[in-house]
Amino acid sequence: MNEKDLFERIQKGDEKALEFIYKKYYRMMTKLVITNSGTEEEARDVYQDALVVFWQKARSGNLVLTSKMSTYIYSICQNLWRKELDRKKRLTNEEKDSSESLDMDSPEREKIIAKCLEQLGETCRKVLMFYYFDEMSMQEIADKLGFANTDTAKTKKYKCKQKLDELVKSQYSERDFLD
Repeated sequence: MNEKDLFERIQKGDEKALEFIYKKYYRMMTKLVITNSGTEEEARDVYQDALVVFWQKARSGNLVLTSKMSTYIYSICQNLWRKELDRKKRLTNEEKDSSESLDMDSPEREKIIAKCLEQLGETCRKVLMFYYFDEMSMQEIADKLGFANTDTAKTKKYKCKQKLDELVKSQYSERDFLD
């Protein structure tokens, strides 16, 4: 069966044609994820998600293939895996942030951090206070401050933490933190 016929069958909703493609390209698509820091399970999930995207676009009638089907599906897999790696990286950075916390062992440190927090904008101050002091989740912060989603809250927290770090570094030296 040639690619043109396969694609036409998929456009018409033929699940057998999709199954054929799944088996035909399985190794190629999963190898992409596995060779880029992924597991077999992650590779399978990404490939299945990519095929769902491909199926939906083909069925919509708006997809015009200008390359081989395998090339198109491969690019979907690449994009999905890139997004997943970015998500993992953000989660890892968030874990580092929460484990480092705002180190305040002494009253002097608390005063320094409090002074710098006051210099931040209201939203930044709230985000950092909610996260580090009230130990709210990103979902709770997003809800409370009216952010679109948790990703927006994470981004805001990250940027605000950077601003706070810059303020502390610009106004105080390491000696100020020594007891």
